[in-house]
Amino acid sequence: MAMVRQRTKGTGGSTARQRLTVQDWADAALAAMGEGGLAAVAVEPLAVRLGTTKGSFYWHFTNRDALIEAALDRWAETRTETVIAELADEPDPGERLRRLFLRATRRAAEDPLEVSLLASAADPRVAAALARVTDRRIGHIAALFAELGFPEDEAHRRGLLAYTAYLGHTQLSHAVPRSLPAGPARERHLDTLLETLLRPAGTPGAGPDVRQANPQRRVTESAAERG
Repeated sequence: MAMVRQRTKGTGGSTARQRLTVQDWADAALAAMGEGGLAAVAVEPLAVRLGTTKGSFYWHFTNRDALIEAALDRWAETRTETVIAELADEPDPGERLRRLFLRATRRAAEDPLEVSLLASAADPRVAAALARVTDRRIGHIAALFAELGFPEDEAHRRGLLAYTAYLGHTQLSHAVPRSLPAGPARERHLDTLLETLLRPAGTPGAGPDVRQANPQRRVTESAAERG
């Protein structure tokens, strides 16, 4: 397996090459993936993007594969684990679900990285990362449905439905963006989606209202999400 180099203490090595971190290179690689897929992850162009030399790259990584693996780990951390952690303090699982959808769909619409990774799924490294992240995301969403009172099997089924809705929204936001509502209509659209997913099985009526949070709080949180 390709490995990220571990820095050792000592007097060797210039100050310049120590300014950048593994995270800096991983973030740059993710930006390149979003713009041009895996083929865009090349050492020299990334060094130019970062304002450094190839020496900095080899200070941190053994090869390009190690950079790609670090970038995919970084994607899983920032686009999944960090988001889950940031919303963990919300006590209401329905509101947590709503805020998760607002944040995730907005970011996916603004950044082509998720679409680019899905298009690169034939690569075993990307496929493995997608599988790991997909399982984590669906599991988390299913847990929210379980907190709302759905049985385990039903919670997982709805978690899967919710995630496929997110992926469809993500693809449309880049392929045919005019097909999706914008502004306040976007939030109403997502609320309707969630209300449909929260509707009790076998009943045509509306399910739990995910919009019950204090209106002023929602305005503040929506502004923060757009932030």
